[in-house]
Amino acid sequence: MAFLATVMAAEPIAECYKAICENEVIPINPFVLESLEKTTTTRNFTLNLAGNGKQQGFQRLTDSDVLVLSKCLLNYQTLTGLDLGYNNISDEGAAYLAMLLEAQDTMLRSLDLTFNNIESQGAEALASSLQSNSSLLSLKLSGNKIGRNGGLDLAGMLRVNMTLQELELGECDLEMQSMIGLSTALKNNSTLLSVDMSRALLFSLLEEWAVHFSKMLPVNSSLVELHLGKMGLTDTGMERLSEGLKLNHRLRYLDLRCNLVSRDGALHLSKVLKGNSPLEIIDLSSNRIEDPGAEYLSEAICCEGSVLRELSVCRNNISTCGLLSLSGALTNSPTLTHIYIWGNHLEEPVCQAFKELLDTGRLTPEQTDVRPYEVDGHVFLAELFHHLRKHLFFTDVDEEDAGSDSPQP
Repeated sequence: MAFLATVMAAEPIAECYKAICENEVIPINPFVLESLEKTTTTRNFTLNLAGNGKQQGFQRLTDSDVLVLSKCLLNYQTLTGLDLGYNNISDEGAAYLAMLLEAQDTMLRSLDLTFNNIESQGAEALASSLQSNSSLLSLKLSGNKIGRNGGLDLAGMLRVNMTLQELELGECDLEMQSMIGLSTALKNNSTLLSVDMSRALLFSLLEEWAVHFSKMLPVNSSLVELHLGKMGLTDTGMERLSEGLKLNHRLRYLDLRCNLVSRDGALHLSKVLKGNSPLEIIDLSSNRIEDPGAEYLSEAICCEGSVLRELSVCRNNISTCGLLSLSGALTNSPTLTHIYIWGNHLEEPVCQAFKELLDTGRLTPEQTDVRPYEVDGHVFLAELFHHLRKHLFFTDVDEEDAGSDSPQP
């Protein structure tokens, strides 16, 4: 079937959508129609059709919905953002979106397909379209089971595409070959700023992927944000990764949450921080660095060369000695402003130390995940649901879309 729009762009987008539904004999999705009725297309706009958190009876988008929507959106060059996360889109729907990306006049800068049903063929279609696309800055595919072949197709795309700045592939069932292919592609890619490859399916105890990433880090000239959570990373892998981090002068956010890093791994990371590393944010939550690891990091944080601003060590089996060393580092560090410690052993000396940090203003409630309270003269800490947010160190998408329409159905 030819992928051609049938309605002129001068027509309101909701009317265009209804006309194409009628032409394709596809039922109108009430949620899509309602969203389009709220959308103004006279200036840049982002269309939010994400399927999470919607009201009871909400009809998630299927491939047929994406077919109609893609044909409709071909008529509106002011579309800059499309959020289709948490729907029921499969490889067929991904192929329709690939056609949208291949349109010569597309201005789409961000595409979110998080947690759909896209597999390797859909990833291949998207990767192929991005080889010639020069507008898309952000592609989010986390939660789609694209597997080894999908990962390799996207790695091949990164060798050609020099526009994409953000790529999310967390929980995509990437395998060792995918990881090696992606790390190899990143040696020559000079535009990607943020990549998430968390929770790859790695069954080797040799951690070859860490060796390849270590070799990539010294030569990559663009990455500022790297997410490697849930990778089974051990101290040995941390040692290999640190070798590359010591020679990297660009990376600012390192996410190592939910790994197997212990005190020795924290020691390797502390040596990176002592070497004038550009790292500003480190997520070590849900590891097992314990008191010695916390002390290694505290010492490094206070070194003149460290520029670390935010640190999460939640759920690391750290007790009083380690947490007090971190509170002391916070006091003495000229750069550290955010620290997250919940899930460790918060005994009263620790509670008192963090109460003083908050009372004096060295910490604010927004910069930590604990809040002090007193009972019968004793200080305790309660949990605040604050945590490291994804810090994307680029603002092109936001600046371009500032003031654009983002209807929230």
